Amino acid sequence: MKFLDQAKITIKSGDGGAGCISFRREKFIEYGGPDGGNGGKGGDVYFEVADDLNTLIDFRYTQHFRAKNGLHGMGRNRTGADGADVVIRVPVGTEILDEDGETLLLDLTEVGQRILFLKGGDGGFGNAHYKSSVNQAPRRNSPGWSGVERDVWLRLKLIADAGIIGLPNAGKSTFLAACSAAKPKIADYPFTTLHPNLGVVKVNERDFVLADIPGLIEGASEGHGLGDRFLGHIERTAVLLHLIDANSDDPAHDYKTVRHELKSYGGGLDEKQEIIALNKCDTLLPEDLNEKIKEFETHTGHTPLTVSAVSGEGVRPILFKLSDAIESSKNPKN
Repeated sequence: MKFLDQAKITIKSGDGGAGCISFRREKFIEYGGPDGGNGGKGGDVYFEVADDLNTLIDFRYTQHFRAKNGLHGMGRNRTGADGADVVIRVPVGTEILDEDGETLLLDLTEVGQRILFLKGGDGGFGNAHYKSSVNQAPRRNSPGWSGVERDVWLRLKLIADAGIIGLPNAGKSTFLAACSAAKPKIADYPFTTLHPNLGVVKVNERDFVLADIPGLIEGASEGHGLGDRFLGHIERTAVLLHLIDANSDDPAHDYKTVRHELKSYGGGLDEKQEIIALNKCDTLLPEDLNEKIKEFETHTGHTPLTVSAVSGEGVRPILFKLSDAIESSKNPKN
């Protein structure tokens, strides 16, 4: 299944049915009164969060959703049937944005949520409604009220407990594959990952969801590369794992590049708890690795962990730190 995390759709609630002008006409009843029924109400538009969806790919092929119109009223005081509602099923973590793509209208984060978004138009009144002591035979009705039509953007933000960030080819997908059952594409070239991947990690009796997004490059917050498109998927995370290629000529510069993009993007990403680790450490001699760590500490003020996602060395300690950070965020008083 292809991954799609944003889509634009047009939705419309149903129009109300018109009221009816009718008079009772039966044998031996000389002056039958008005008996025109009211129109039916137009259908509503709902958004519902489904647990069997994890992408917005369905909206690539279906962009228009219209609720049914209410039926017109009929004689013998028969009210028109209400129009059928439309229920739009979306994955958990979907945001509903206004046509400008920025104004947040709904944030759907719980499976089973069902929210009325557009109300259908009310039905019009038939002439029986207008009968009074001074107007016994009104020839008046009202049309149904129109439904509401609008364009909205759907934007999916994955529900993950922790996220992996870093420059392209830092080994993020390899780390995800090493600690979960996820099978992301892994290759020795930048931007192998073209869309976010999720994996469930189990640490002792705890488990959490870890997200891997495409690598960031300088200028990502301004739309360069792929990272800007997918940074939203880690906005909901409790902690970030920042992986840096230990083979880089300047790991400290790589770290600062990603941190700058997080700050420029906003959304509080630069304020999240962060675990820093030098990856691919199995490719360096111990003395070279120690030199890299010292240089990193000097230029950033942080002491990085060391890990090799390929050999598995250092993976478990990082997972424990991630698990502890997630647990602390859920129980801030502890």
